Amino acid sequence: MRRIMVGVKRVVDYNVRVRVKPDNTGVVTEGVKMSINPFDEIALEEALRIKERGLADEVLVVSIGPADAQQQLRTALAMGADRAILVQTDVAVGPLSVARIFRGLIDKESPFLVLLGKQAIDDDNGQAAQMLGALWDRPQAVSCSKIEITDGKATVTRGGHRPRGARGRPAGRDERRPAAERAALREAAGHHEGQEEAARHGRAGGFRRD
Repeated sequence: MRRIMVGVKRVVDYNVRVRVKPDNTGVVTEGVKMSINPFDEIALEEALRIKERGLADEVLVVSIGPADAQQQLRTALAMGADRAILVQTDVAVGPLSVARIFRGLIDKESPFLVLLGKQAIDDDNGQAAQMLGALWDRPQAVSCSKIEITDGKATVTRGGHRPRGARGRPAGRDERRPAAERAALREAAGHHEGQEEAARHGRAGGFRRD
């Protein structure tokens, strides 16, 4: 099976005004809207486009974080991903640990391609992808704007700009849905029955927690 693995991180929504905790140990997340990291959403959109062109059989999304990250994985399933895996942890995980976790999952899932967002908007490290490439001993490309796959080889365009959505971020598949349908999918993904609802609108698949 030709599988694409995509990383999805739970972050404070980019529209939320971030507030620092009184003790300066981090930012306030209690009662704050959380979303898929915007750059990870772009990576997922590209994986879905590759699959739609018949160049992949499955899109697998992976998140590393607390149990609440299930919400973002359900959103990814509603967008069209086939399966989701949550590596559950309640402690902060650095880029190298993220890369090592993905390397272990690669051994189990055998994807031919791994797509990660350029960086996370919470820590702005932008290091996990490069570290994973080194651990996996595979070629890598960063800051990609276009991927073309022909005869098992990927040609990557770096730089450039994606079309902007109505809210100022790069437009994705969800932006092209009717507004009512987008709202329904996102609302469904936020509940326990989100997968069932997503199955009626898209191609929701299995969900697994490790």
